[in-house]
Amino acid sequence: MPSPATHTGGALSGIRVADFSWVRAGPQTTRSLALLGAEVIRIEWPEHADLIRMGTAWAHPAGMGVTLDTSADFSNLNVNKLSLSIDVRKPDGLSRVRQLIAISDVLVENFRPGVMGRLQLGYEEVRRINPAIVYISMAGMGQTGPMRNYKAYGPSIQAMCGLTQLSGLPGKPPAGWGYSYMDLVAGYHSAIAILAALRYRTVTGKGQYIDLAQVETGATMTGAAILDYTANGRPARRDGVPPGNRSSWPGEQRSDAYRGRQGAPHNAYRCKGDGLNDWCAISCFTDKEWRALVEAMGNPDWANDTKFIALKDRLAHQDELDTQIETWTKTLDKYEVTERLQAKGVPAAPVQSISDRVNRDPQLRHRRSFASQTHHPLIGPKNVEGFPANLAEGGWSVKRHGPLFGQDNAYLLREVLGLTKAQLEQGERDSLFWPANMSRKGAGH
Repeated sequence: MPSPATHTGGALSGIRVADFSWVRAGPQTTRSLALLGAEVIRIEWPEHADLIRMGTAWAHPAGMGVTLDTSADFSNLNVNKLSLSIDVRKPDGLSRVRQLIAISDVLVENFRPGVMGRLQLGYEEVRRINPAIVYISMAGMGQTGPMRNYKAYGPSIQAMCGLTQLSGLPGKPPAGWGYSYMDLVAGYHSAIAILAALRYRTVTGKGQYIDLAQVETGATMTGAAILDYTANGRPARRDGVPPGNRSSWPGEQRSDAYRGRQGAPHNAYRCKGDGLNDWCAISCFTDKEWRALVEAMGNPDWANDTKFIALKDRLAHQDELDTQIETWTKTLDKYEVTERLQAKGVPAAPVQSISDRVNRDPQLRHRRSFASQTHHPLIGPKNVEGFPANLAEGGWSVKRHGPLFGQDNAYLLREVLGLTKAQLEQGERDSLFWPANMSRKGAGH
């Protein structure tokens, strides 16, 4: 049986990954590896399926119903990967998985501490099978410390690492970010750690264990705020913080803070149209940029007022400044505003919705950020995300949709693990590859 060939041609071709991960943080890690050519094998069982496989109704095509194989969200997160459906709780299933681990380079898991140990697949057991393996655990709080056993999802990790506290409107509670960005951040950090460990193995011949805490990867995104507090004693959130994108607010000492250099104008401005995203962000940090903005606006008389000439004066009159600028931006589409200002050397960018980014943004389309299409056998052609770095040689590619549940059992069990026809038939009778009480048709097959 030929290989599904999802793992050939990239810089990581020849690297095999045993993927026990679920939800987003772990799958984001292995997604990067798979795009770059690694053979990523999801070990999964339909009675305990990944939450993203089922997902919410929006992730599945209308009218199709929710099954294990119809989530576009799952397919995007798991492009190029293979799926092995096998019950590791049974001795034969555990034996086959250990056989796979013995010929793998990397093992990825993001369960709570102790889960893999209870499956007899903890690092100490695995290293006896394969001393050269790179084994990464990605628990929310890490494998050590008093909070190691805390349950952790995106919102709780955002709260713990300090990002939630940084968000929100004046006088309102911290708002959170509305999406599990920490999963993606942890995924990229984990991929870096794996590549470093593989490089170390190339030099020394030694595999190793990696303990990554998702909350710590999130904390790296608050570094400037932490520095501002430790160096200057300034809290990240202050009373009276204004809405918008300003670099300073009333009553604040005029000095650069962790938010960056002070500038005015420095905000998001309503543009032509009544949509939620019909805005353009504009920032002027120098008088030269300010004069360029004035020229782009047609040199209105109000811009010659002395309270707008110098930066220190613009900072002191931001409310009036924003009102005047918005009078102009409301006459133009957000992309027109952006193009006119960028042509003059003024930092500006449209506030883009997801639809804008996927369907309208010419830069992202040029760089293939969302332009890679797969043809899923159940949900049809779908655009999927690419990879944010383009290698001149051995670069990334999307070769296949996210796998159907157990789609690659035949190839993996026969060709990779060498099971005989009799062993496969016995496994089917023993419900080793699919639960006896569960219809494969219901899973999308």
